[in-house]
Amino acid sequence: MNTTTTAVLATIPAAIGAAFAGGIYAGISRGVDGGPDQHLVLLPGEAEDVNWEAAGAFAADAGGELPTRAEQALLFANLKDQFQRDWYWSSEQAGPSSAWLQLFGSGCQFSFLRSYEGRARAVRRLPI
Repeated sequence: MNTTTTAVLATIPAAIGAAFAGGIYAGISRGVDGGPDQHLVLLPGEAEDVNWEAAGAFAADAGGELPTRAEQALLFANLKDQFQRDWYWSSEQAGPSSAWLQLFGSGCQFSFLRSYEGRARAVRRLPI
């Protein structure tokens, strides 16, 4: 861990929803496949009417990535008020031509063809 990362992690906000690291602190996301747990930050801005590939490009341009399905569930639980009551692309593919999404009106997750146009938000992860 470098000095910058150590300094950022030393300033983790006490409350979910607080401003942090250029976005809004969403909580802790569990590590995948033995990886470290991570602090999750929802970045500002939103893309509308974008297919899955364009959603990924939007997230990269925003300095982050599309959230995983698990991260979207965390965002729904902790920061639902930061989203439209609509569906948002995740980073996870559901097959050769589809990807998973989160409906922020009901909390459901399902898959659509990657060519469909929807919304996207970006997240940043800081390892613990």
